[in-house]
Amino acid sequence: MRTAMVTGGAQGIGRGVVERLLGEGWAVVAIDRDRVALRELADAHAPRPLLTHPADVGDEAAVAELFKVYAAWCRDVGADGLDLLVSNAGIADPVSGPIEKLSLADWRRWQDSHVTGGFLMTRAAVPLLREGGGSILFIASTRAFQSEPETEAYATAKGGLVALTHALAVSLGPDIRVNAICPGWIETGPWQKASARSEPEHRAIDREQHPVGRIGTPDDIADAVLYLTDHAGFTTGQALVIDGGMSRRMIYAD
Repeated sequence: MRTAMVTGGAQGIGRGVVERLLGEGWAVVAIDRDRVALRELADAHAPRPLLTHPADVGDEAAVAELFKVYAAWCRDVGADGLDLLVSNAGIADPVSGPIEKLSLADWRRWQDSHVTGGFLMTRAAVPLLREGGGSILFIASTRAFQSEPETEAYATAKGGLVALTHALAVSLGPDIRVNAICPGWIETGPWQKASARSEPEHRAIDREQHPVGRIGTPDDIADAVLYLTDHAGFTTGQALVIDGGMSRRMIYAD
């Protein structure tokens, strides 16, 4: 049985990835700060081999405790090592406000949630991933390459994940492949916990600005996870953009 860890796994893109991996027969650990969302995820998928664990992956002690719990869980379900780490956790709101008003504490919150969390999880996971030649996937963003105003903290964090991807690919190869997925506009409303769930209401212009004619879903990112994990053995250090072609379209102001 193959095993995966997915941070930020209780809602949104992370939940979509967790559910796809479970459906493919993986044993999965979903890590999230939201205990209610974790409980709903666990209830929805019992008795599948799913461990839900509340943790802030930007906290060193919390990550160390997570891996202790993981070792005991592996013994219980008959799993061994680790085959995949999907580092998806991070503050989802891209807008940090005017740079001259952005506090150092808030700047650090964005960096810790994305980059520090990715580093801490990777550092702890590498010995386990090496055992079976596993993979690491960072969920970055098209905002690593293009921006709207007042998104400096988020863009920097996502850009840091892309840089971390190619640096780790060189350092950890050939034992471990490391890639990033860079989503564009992904509709996550139906993948939230019950109290926050919503059905999308997209305008024609929202769909038309994507060359594929629609907005993405977590299923599209889960497809990319499976591709990079199972069908891309010659791919490492790459940032795969999944955005319906939106960032390839030239847009001029009227």
